[in-house]
Amino acid sequence: MSEFRGKCPEDAGFATKCLYAGQEPDPTTGARTCPLTMSTGFVFKDSEDAAAKFALKAFGPIYTRITNPTSDAVEKKISALEGGMAALAVSCGHSAQLLAFSNLMNPGDHLVTTNKLYGGTVTQFSRQFKQFGWESTFVSHDDFEGVEKAITEKTKAVYCEAIANPGGLVIDLEKLSAIAHKHGLPLIVDNTTATPYLVRPFEFGADIIVHSATKALGGHGNAMGGFIVEKGDFDWGSGKFPILSEPCDSYHGLKIYETFGKDGPVADMFGTKGKTGLSFVIAARTLGLRDMGMCISPFNAFLISMGMETLPLRMRKHCDNTLAVAKFLKGHDKISWVRYAGLEGDSSHELAKKYCPKGAGALFTFGLKGGYPAGKKLVDTVQMISLVANLGDSRTLIAHPASMMHSQLTEEQRKAAGAETETIRISIGLEDEEDIIADLKKALDQV
Repeated sequence: MSEFRGKCPEDAGFATKCLYAGQEPDPTTGARTCPLTMSTGFVFKDSEDAAAKFALKAFGPIYTRITNPTSDAVEKKISALEGGMAALAVSCGHSAQLLAFSNLMNPGDHLVTTNKLYGGTVTQFSRQFKQFGWESTFVSHDDFEGVEKAITEKTKAVYCEAIANPGGLVIDLEKLSAIAHKHGLPLIVDNTTATPYLVRPFEFGADIIVHSATKALGGHGNAMGGFIVEKGDFDWGSGKFPILSEPCDSYHGLKIYETFGKDGPVADMFGTKGKTGLSFVIAARTLGLRDMGMCISPFNAFLISMGMETLPLRMRKHCDNTLAVAKFLKGHDKISWVRYAGLEGDSSHELAKKYCPKGAGALFTFGLKGGYPAGKKLVDTVQMISLVANLGDSRTLIAHPASMMHSQLTEEQRKAAGAETETIRISIGLEDEEDIIADLKKALDQV
């Protein structure tokens, strides 16, 4: 009996992968769109099948908290788009970060991060992680000597955002990865703002990528989700990462890296032995996700996967619109400054040409000459543009970080993150650029 065609070519381009990667026509019905599997549990063939899956001796769905066919499909899609070996879908970006570090950190351990970050990440690292006994050191995004000096014997990773939120700064991934690897550490990169359409962190030395899929990957502001993506070639067996390398009591002494790493039997099964494995994602799924439970809803996985199908089209339009709006604001007499890497003369412009030549993204910040009162007046006066604490939406969104996403930070922390009191953050959508500019112009006329 012949199989359905309609499969992703092995040498597919990026846009083709957005449509086909991770999912083949349903073998029973031939459904072209990935089916939405709304089932909490899955039937085992027999007790031996169940035992093998629980013991990590066989792959396959057990319970939707751990995996689900719809989630599995979108995991394979983001892995293909990033050029990774494997991925894990979770409930949101914060969950992805927490799970990623739970693979590496024990009480007393430490991470080094750049300080140009989403405000929620700053509070997660500086408050919640501290509650776990995990310490964080924040260093300026371009202070590479400071990053290296901050590394201690307890450091488990170096972290950054590829394009930093809120300022849209482009980070020098190659320099950070060189420092991390010199000390036997992974570079973990949040690629939310850029998406793999604009920046491919694995090509510049990253080892793990995390995403808030809620943002540009989903693209429509209708579903929460997050991803962890593993490149697969990092050596977790150096002794620095006992959660991955040492015997795991809950699996009767199984060594996760030895079994699922690049030199293990599972990599041999996939035909990638000596090159790539999936031990990081397996640990995140079968330890952290199993125990903490921040699973993605299959419905959200379905919506995010649908959004990812149009990612190249949307990101091109986002970048075109954003450059036009940034140029308009830069030339306006009531604007004191604009930070956007797509603008010539911007501090990140040269890095943008290297890391994201297709465009500098949809996010940037600006300040008004009237300071805080003028900024507040602007966000309260726009009519089409929405005052929303989100980014990467199909609609243009505006925010005042100092009173919103970064409000729980000190003024010193806000300044370090690029969210000074007068800062306005804008995430440009897919509207006609003339309409976005007209709305801003009318609001600025009233400031």
